[in-house]
Amino acid sequence: MLRTGLLIALLAASAAAQELPFQTDEAALAAQALAVYQDTNRETFLDNRFRLELLAGRSREALKIIAELRSLRAGKTPAARAINVQYEILARAGQHRSKGSFARAFRGAVRPLDDRTAALVLRSFNVDRQGQMQAAESARQKQKGKSTISLADAVALLRAVQADGAYRVFGELAPALIAEDDARRYVVQREVLVPAADGASVCALIFRPRKGRSRLPALFEFVIYADQFRIDQARLAAAHGYIGIEAFTRGKLCSPGPVIPYEHDGKDAAAVIDWIAARPFSDGRVGMYGGSYSGFTPWAAAKHHPKGLKAILSSASAVPGIDVPMEGNVFQTFVYYWPFYAASNKTIDSAALRDQARWDKLQHDWYVSGKPYRALSTFDSAPNPIFDRWLEHPSYDGYWQAMTAYGDDFAGIDIPVLTTTGYFDGAQIGALYYFMEHTRLHPGAEHYLVVGPYDHFSCQQGPFSVLGNARASLRGYGLDPVALVDINELRYQWFDYIFKGTPRPALLEDKVNYEVMGENRWRHVPTLAAMGAKTLRFNFDAGRSGDFYRLREGASDAFISQRVELADRSDASRVSPASGDIIDPHLDTWNSVAFVSEPFAAPAELSGLFAGQLDFVANKQDFDFQLQLYEQTPKGDYFELSYYLQRASYAKDRSRRELLEPGKRQQLSFRSGRLTGRLFQAGSRLVAVLTVVKQAGAQINYGTGKDVSDESVASAGEPLVLQWFSSSYLEVPVTPASSPEPAAR
Repeated sequence: MLRTGLLIALLAASAAAQELPFQTDEAALAAQALAVYQDTNRETFLDNRFRLELLAGRSREALKIIAELRSLRAGKTPAARAINVQYEILARAGQHRSKGSFARAFRGAVRPLDDRTAALVLRSFNVDRQGQMQAAESARQKQKGKSTISLADAVALLRAVQADGAYRVFGELAPALIAEDDARRYVVQREVLVPAADGASVCALIFRPRKGRSRLPALFEFVIYADQFRIDQARLAAAHGYIGIEAFTRGKLCSPGPVIPYEHDGKDAAAVIDWIAARPFSDGRVGMYGGSYSGFTPWAAAKHHPKGLKAILSSASAVPGIDVPMEGNVFQTFVYYWPFYAASNKTIDSAALRDQARWDKLQHDWYVSGKPYRALSTFDSAPNPIFDRWLEHPSYDGYWQAMTAYGDDFAGIDIPVLTTTGYFDGAQIGALYYFMEHTRLHPGAEHYLVVGPYDHFSCQQGPFSVLGNARASLRGYGLDPVALVDINELRYQWFDYIFKGTPRPALLEDKVNYEVMGENRWRHVPTLAAMGAKTLRFNFDAGRSGDFYRLREGASDAFISQRVELADRSDASRVSPASGDIIDPHLDTWNSVAFVSEPFAAPAELSGLFAGQLDFVANKQDFDFQLQLYEQTPKGDYFELSYYLQRASYAKDRSRRELLEPGKRQQLSFRSGRLTGRLFQAGSRLVAVLTVVKQAGAQINYGTGKDVSDESVASAGEPLVLQWFSSSYLEVPVTPASSPEPAAR
């Protein structure tokens, strides 16, 4: 059996490396590829093959393979039943795909489906068309002028071309049929003008089930993004037996006036909740949910205690002033483009979102110029008054505090809450801020946290594409099987528990529920502190360990000197040696000092928040720094764990700046706002990289003590010189690895 498996693998590898004559007739190229294509992974093989069959015009074969693929996945959930139904419709419509044949195929496939499955199928028609077209064009351009193509490249090209062509057909023929199906299942109200705070009004979209009880609880998302995805969200809520309501930041869609992000959303969302609760179709109970921007709005609404708000699910939750547009009081330039995308018109401006060349040029030109950060907009073709207004508030002051729950507000939020985030979610710091503040100021709060190896988007939906296919890897890291949780479905399990009296979702075994990467296990503990059985303290030792300094127990009187030329711009076009993958053979130590521990003698789980203290002397009144943690595996690769970003003068209090005393030895204590959960193998080492922030993607703190937005390269003066004493330390939560247990969930 071993030899047979090896032979199959070798044959598959040989086939993948095979060169085919390249031809621009993509149907003919698909037929060529079908004759030789193999893959040892049966699911991958079938998923690629049915697409090649469709492109080659062999619809019957494609339908058989789609059926086999669904049988292989053996799913009985609505999500499993919905996978690839859109391609079944395409195949049944025939090669010519007339309006009539497509309509017959669509109705024949969708009408028999239950509401939940149908809602997921209809969602699959809504994808990023611009991204698909670009992917297909990019794949074609890669082959320009070539006479041959590898089988692997041919399959990738043909997948992109098939998806682009299919969704071009869907864009032309599906919208009217989707609206027809919606009208059959739901009462749909579009662009409903709802009274909001201060005499303003906001625009809302409502989906109500036609069948069932006349008065239902509502699931409500308040968001700035007025795009097609919101229809999918409202429909899904209605398909699960709720009133599905999407309402939008004032100024969006039918709401008059300018679009102003964040500032009015809390009061406006609370007013919409009161309005919903008073409708004759409402039973008076409202649950709010959302991710990223709309993960902030439930907390912003809860600050005002609307009577109808009974539960929250918040994912990847933004906290304006804490994680956007600044983190650790350091403004981040990647946020600069966002007002153009989200707030420049009545819907969204996707072209601005995708114009990476424009934003790369802006960052580069500003960085090279040495001009103040406040001058960013002068390097672009349009003013950015929203970003400029944010720059007027470098402290976490009353401007930011008024936008969402803050301080004692949390003590009065007495409703159940579920928070989801990911170890690789840029907004994890915001999600944990809400969780930590709520449970600290309201110790009895029913608040659950779910965190796993997810990024900003997968912690909102789960590691699945909008088409329902599981994405088993993230940035090159293969996810543990138990991490493949459908968080979108968890949403409805959560609200069914609150509003329908069903059992609490099994994943929520305790208040903190986290997946240990590399262990393929979910763990459940009552608090963040309980994630680690003990705390290991490592001092930043001046002794060397290869290319690094040492992380070791115990301090000495030694120190490490670091010098950073703040006026230097020779690095403007520097390319990092690191790939950006979660597991990377390279480590970027530019403007950094790096430390490494001794190898772990036995497997251990490093899970929770890291903390520590920096003991240093600086020659300036301020600086910005980042501390990044990695696992160095026994193979020598670096596994990304967590990081902490901070302006030194705000380390004690993000709302009040306290400048450093140049030349004086001082201490700075910190606790990360981002956690991790990772099983270290015996032989792994912990690596800490301490970096002075000086790059095109963020403010540059020249250390004069002035508002950093007003400093320029002329403010740089002498280089920044730091002395890091070995009494500086890092504390990490560690639990010895336990004996193997059956993987859960």
